[in-house]
Amino acid sequence: MQNFMDRLDYLAIFYKLSKPRIVLLLNFTTITALIVASDGLPDSTLLLNVLIGSLAAPAGASALNQYFDRHIDLKMRRTASRPIPSGQIRASTALLYGLGMTLFGVVWLGTTVNGLTGVLALLGSFYYVGFYTLFLKRNTSLNIVIGGGAGAFPILVGWSAATGSLSLEAWLLFAIVFYWTPPHSWALALLMNDDYLKAGIPMMPAKYGKKVTHRQIVLFTVLLVIVSLLPLTTTMFGAIYMIGSIGLGCIFLWLSVRLWLGSNPRVLRMTWKYSTAYLALIFLTMMVDSLL
Repeated sequence: MQNFMDRLDYLAIFYKLSKPRIVLLLNFTTITALIVASDGLPDSTLLLNVLIGSLAAPAGASALNQYFDRHIDLKMRRTASRPIPSGQIRASTALLYGLGMTLFGVVWLGTTVNGLTGVLALLGSFYYVGFYTLFLKRNTSLNIVIGGGAGAFPILVGWSAATGSLSLEAWLLFAIVFYWTPPHSWALALLMNDDYLKAGIPMMPAKYGKKVTHRQIVLFTVLLVIVSLLPLTTTMFGAIYMIGSIGLGCIFLWLSVRLWLGSNPRVLRMTWKYSTAYLALIFLTMMVDSLL
């Protein structure tokens, strides 16, 4: 019994190393793009293959992110308890796990779905680990702005899985995640500003202060709301998405303006929490609109 519990604890470490909440949110956007591009539920075999690959590759990339960020994570209160800095797992083991999961996800998608989908999964992993983690995050306050593409790649994976190509509609959905990333991440950065200062990461609040960051959150939220309405200029969605995107966008904009007008910790936390819910909900409206 004790051996069984020890094995479960060890599996839980790999689970945490995969950043499951982020991976599940990204996977949800992938499956939504697959359903939208398929104009309904896709073939069950295709759906299962995309699920497996689009869970494995981001999980591996998340582990690689934690491997390369292990020294930074140790300095930050929010991340010090992660598996590597807390000593729950060796860094070399985490590296092998990250490489193995990423490779498995990429190869799985490339062989069971199509070659373009595998290539896009590989590019998305490289964008997140090689470009964002190792370069942008450490060197520029625009890290989140440029790095927003990393979280948007799963959209392209889902779309190409359904169609074998990328169209304007795929890039419109990509843009929603791209413009969502800055206000979401800057809200978190404001909450954890002391951590980022301690770790020497040039996040917007750490480099330019709260007032500038508040203004930027409003600006990017406005851009996000505009971009979220662009799919309505195509034949992708109907009334359900129109009502959902307008309503969700108005709430996001209202919270960001409130934050800008008065730096209230409660409003800041509400903005950050709502930003996560916003992405899940707007993609849910896309899925419902496509299925009904």
